[in-house]
Order: sequence, then C-alpha cells, then structure tokens
Amino acid sequence: MLKKRIRKQLLLLALLVAVAFLPIAYEHTIPALTASAALITPPANASVTLSKKLDVLLADPKLKGGITGVSVRNAETGKSVYSHMSDIRLRPASNMKLLTSAAALDVLGADYRFKTEVSTTGKLKGSTLQGDVYLVGKGDPTLLQSDLVKFAEELKQKGIKTIQGDLFADDSWYDDDRYSQDLNWSDEFNYVGAQVSALTLSPNEDYDTGTVIVEVKPGEKAGELPSVSLTPKTETSVIVNKATTIGKDGEKTISIHREHGTNRMIIEGSIPVGASSSRSWTAVWQPSELVLDVFRNALQKEGIRVLGKNGLQRAGVPKNANVLVSKKSMPLNEVYIPFMKLSNNGHAEMLVKEMGRVEKGEGSWNAGLAVMSETLEGLGIAKDSVLLRDGSGMSHKNLVSSDTLTTLLIQAQERPWYSAFRESLPLAGEADRMVGGTLRNRMKGESTKGNVAAKTGSITGVSTLSGYVTTKRGTPLVFSIMINNYITGPVTPIEDAIATAIAEADL
Repeated sequence: MLKKRIRKQLLLLALLVAVAFLPIAYEHTIPALTASAALITPPANASVTLSKKLDVLLADPKLKGGITGVSVRNAETGKSVYSHMSDIRLRPASNMKLLTSAAALDVLGADYRFKTEVSTTGKLKGSTLQGDVYLVGKGDPTLLQSDLVKFAEELKQKGIKTIQGDLFADDSWYDDDRYSQDLNWSDEFNYVGAQVSALTLSPNEDYDTGTVIVEVKPGEKAGELPSVSLTPKTETSVIVNKATTIGKDGEKTISIHREHGTNRMIIEGSIPVGASSSRSWTAVWQPSELVLDVFRNALQKEGIRVLGKNGLQRAGVPKNANVLVSKKSMPLNEVYIPFMKLSNNGHAEMLVKEMGRVEKGEGSWNAGLAVMSETLEGLGIAKDSVLLRDGSGMSHKNLVSSDTLTTLLIQAQERPWYSAFRESLPLAGEADRMVGGTLRNRMKGESTKGNVAAKTGSITGVSTLSGYVTTKRGTPLVFSIMINNYITGPVTPIEDAIATAIAEADL
C-alpha cells in the first residue's frame, strides 16, 4: 500500500515537471488542468500545431549560432499566438521603415505634400528678369526632370527670356549632414546610401532620390570603348571610361563607382560585343547641384539665357524673395507606394528630417529621431524599448524587438492613416512592382499570394519580415520575424515557410 502511494506521488511529480517544460507557445492556449491525463496530453488545437511547425522551422541549421525573434499575435485582440525570443532587441534592417512610416503618417498626415519653389529677388523689366533666381527645395522626394522642364516652360510663359543674375540652389530646409550617422562608407556611392538633401532629383518614377542612372553599352567591335550615358544628362558628373569592349563570347565584368567627395564616375571592366547594357543607379555628390544643373539646361532649351557667371552655387533664398512658380508633390499616401513597396532608403531618411523640420523647426536626424521617438510612444512603444539611429534601417545599431513590431502593427489599425500604411506594404506573389514590391517573387502559393502584406528587410547578417496575414479560417494575425547574425544564407525561404505556416494555420 505504501509502495503504491509512493509510486502515485512520484508519477504526479513527474507530470508536474513535464508541464513546467511545455513550449512557451502553449501558455495562451492550454486551459486550467485538473486531471492527471490533461497534464500529459496537450490539447489537440490549431495553435499547438502551428507552434510545433514553427519550432521545427526555427531549428534550421542555417539559424544555428544566430538569434531569431518571432512574434505572432491576433490582430484584433493582441493575444500572443506564438513567441520565440520575441522580447530580444535585434537589428531590424528595413523593418525600421515600419516605425518611420507610421510615425511620419502620424506627424505629417496622409495628405501631406512637399514643396519646390522658384523664387527671385529681382524685377521683371520687359523680357529680362533683373536679379538672381533661387531653386528652393523643401524635401520633395519625387522631384523629376520633367518638373524642372515645366518650371522653365512656366517662366517662359511669364515672358522671361533673360535672367540677368545667377542661379542658386537652396537646400537649407534640411541641415548639411548628408549621411546618417552609421552609414557604411562602402554604401555611399550606391543608391541605397544616396545623400539626403532637401533639394534632390530622381532619374525615374521609382524615385531613387539623389542618383543618376549610368548606362554602359558595348562598342560595335572588340577593342572599342563602350558608350556611357547618364540619366538625367548633367555636366556635374564626369565620366572616366576605363572599360573595354571584348569579343561576344567574353565575360561581362563592368563596374561603376563614384569617387568619394567628387562626381567622377569610374567605369571599369569589360563588356562583350552585342551584350545587354549594364546600368547602375549611382548616388551623386551634392544632389542640389545636380538639380540646379538640370534646371539650367531646361531653361536653355526654352531659350531663356542666364547671364550670371558664378556657375552652380548653393545659397539660402533671401526673405524678401518672391515666388515665381512652384510645385507640390503627390500626397504622402501616394509617395508611400514606391517608398515602402520598393524599400526606398532615401525616402525614409527624408521623412525623418521632415518630421524634425515640421515639429521642431530643424531638418536634422537628431530632431527627426526625437520626434519619431515621441510619436512612437503614443503608439505603445516605450522610448527605452528601442534604439533609433536612422529611418531606413541601414544602421547596424538600430535595435527593435519582434514584439515591438507586432505592437506597432496592431496599434496602427486604430489610426486614421492605417489604410495608407497597410496599402503601402508589399503583397506576396503579386507581379506588379508597385503592388508586390519586394515580395513580388516570394510566397506565390494559394494561401499566401495577395494575403501576406509585409515589409522585408536585409542588411549583412540580417533578414526580417513583418506584417499582416489572415489564416484559412479568416482570423487576422500580425507577425514579425527577425533573423540576426546568420552567416550561411539565404534565410528568406525560412521566413516564407514561417509566414506560409501562419497563413495555413487552422485558427
């Protein structure tokens, strides 16, 4: 009898120990247990099945030695569905743009528009404008060459044929710090690290601000110099063509690089006869000078002479200047389509500075990040829970947890700007670049295509994916996957498998 009682007590003790080591994800799904059978048999519900699937996926050898944070929550109740190191702060890469975009919508509003102006201190006498002309930028990330051509046409319509003065670029709406504090030097000639200026230009409607498209085409015969063109055409960039055309069976090895501190574009390598062109979106030095040069060319094409001899200069517009012509950008909710779908770093950093300018009168990263921090606090994100170093996620010093990102995604649903925020996220498997964005070639399966709306992120050793998904039963969920410190990639298939498992969960 005594032995039987001891055996029962030992069995009960063993069962209690077993419960203590049940997976964390069960804590929100297992009801209060009163019978010994319940202690050893987890409930056969969908959440447990999902938890097991995600546990297996997170055991992938590619993740060994790294850190992965995963947070999955019910989008309506905020209740946790699955959690794996979700409170650990990690580098978000471009998932930082979720924080930036939400804060900017909250501060500026979905209808906010940026301005560009052409102003003068001179007087029009006959067809001559006697005075200097200032091209004033106020942070428009969507300014195109066609806008500058329209400015020139409008000045011509006002009867102006001669400007008896100089042209100036006013980019003082933002400060002179062109690079965020942690940008790698090796990124500064690339479009992802373009200089941030209040007066900047994009070469096409992807709106990669502060860049020119450098295109290299092969010569007709081996030994000839390849041809090199710039879009937009500008005299501010100098082409140093060290490349060569080789036989049609040769290997294409073209590299395009801008020297630090200059606009010397160095073209090196080889390109075979008949090969397709090589193109690079190359960031320029001092974007405002590029804009002013393209504007000057537009004036010349309209037959407007500029008599000033001082070349391209930057200067603040005098307070007594009058606006001759101006342009407003598309509203912010439209800017967000190329910004978030294509993960545009320049847009993110300009939004940080714009928040600082609007709220604190200072277009700087310090002011903008302070506003961002204050705004995020109103979205349930405590200041001491994140480290904000830029707006784009290029910095390896940004720190955010996956729980923080799912908190943001839940809170955003209650804001008047939520529809603009949600619409800006890439949709899995949708081929249109301005719909699928960076997810257009991922998760094309029936359960995920058009269902997973999420922001991607990638810098060296970091891959992230956070957003919204609806399960097969129609339950809306939010999720955040943050993979840090991996060496052997790619790890995006792991993210896709996790998102797919969530979409197919029987919840």
